[in-house]
Amino acid sequence: MLPWKRLLRPLAALLLTAAVALVPTATTAHAAEATATSDHGWNDYSCKPSAAHPRPVVLVHGTFANSVDNWLGLAPYLMNRGYCVFSLDYGQLPGVPFFHALGPIDKSAEQLSAYVDKVLAATGAAEADLVGHSQGGMMPRYYLKFLGGAAKVNALVGIAPNNHGTTLGGLTHLLPYFPGAEDLLTTATPALAQQVVGSEFMTRLNEGGDTVPGVRYTVIATKYDEVVTPHRTQFLTGPGVKNVLIQDLCAIDLSEHALLGLTDRIAFHEVANALDPARATPTTCASAIG
Repeated sequence: MLPWKRLLRPLAALLLTAAVALVPTATTAHAAEATATSDHGWNDYSCKPSAAHPRPVVLVHGTFANSVDNWLGLAPYLMNRGYCVFSLDYGQLPGVPFFHALGPIDKSAEQLSAYVDKVLAATGAAEADLVGHSQGGMMPRYYLKFLGGAAKVNALVGIAPNNHGTTLGGLTHLLPYFPGAEDLLTTATPALAQQVVGSEFMTRLNEGGDTVPGVRYTVIATKYDEVVTPHRTQFLTGPGVKNVLIQDLCAIDLSEHALLGLTDRIAFHEVANALDPARATPTTCASAIG
C-alpha cells in the first residue's frame, strides 16, 4: 500500500472526530432500537453454555463501531461452533448514533462490567471469555485491572488492540501544530484522546505490568495495521500471554486494522483456538475457507 493511502483511514478518523459533535440527537433513539433488534441471532439470553464450551463469549466492539456491525462475521462464526455469543454497545455520546466507543474509556469499562454480570446471571456461568477489536481489545484490560473483572473472566482475546497507545501512523505527532485539536479530541471524543500514545490513561493502564493474574491473554495483530501504530505496540508482556502476528500464520494475509476484526477468517480461527486451546488446530492460510 502506498504511504499516502496508509494515512487516509486514520486521517478520516480524525475528521470524523469533529463531525460526530454535529449529529442530531433526534436519531439516537432510532439508532439504539436498530442496534438492539438487528443482532442476527446472537444475544440470546436463553442460551446455556455447553460442556464443550462452558463460558459465554462477550464481544467488545472497537472505536466508531457498534455491537452489530463489528461482529457480522465473527459472531456467526463462533455461534456455528457452539458458543453462546453476546455483544454490547458502550461509550455512547449523546446525539451520536451508531458510532460508539467514543466516551471515556474508564466509564466504558464500567458498562462492560455491568454487561458481563448480566450475561453471567443469564447463562449461569461462573466466568466469561472476552473478545475485542481495537479499543474493544484494550478497554477490557481496565475492567480486569481496576474493576474486579479478573474474578469473572477466563480469557481476553484482542484483535488489533490498542494496548499501549497509537501514533495513528505519525499523525498524532502533528496535533500540537493545530491549535485546539487536542482540546477537541479530549472534549468531543474522550476515548480518542485517551488512546494516543503517552496519554494519562495509557500510562495508568500499563503501570505495574500489562496483565493481571488468572486471565489468559491473546493478541492477534497484523503488520499492515494503519490505525494502531507501530503494530507491535499491540503485543502484551506477562504471564499467560500469547502474541500472534497473523502474517506468521499466513504470509499472504493482507488484512489491515479493520478487516482483521470484521472479515478475516484466519484471525477468526485463531480466536477460536484462543477460546478453546485444548482443542486448537493449526491456523494456516487454509483456515480462510474452514
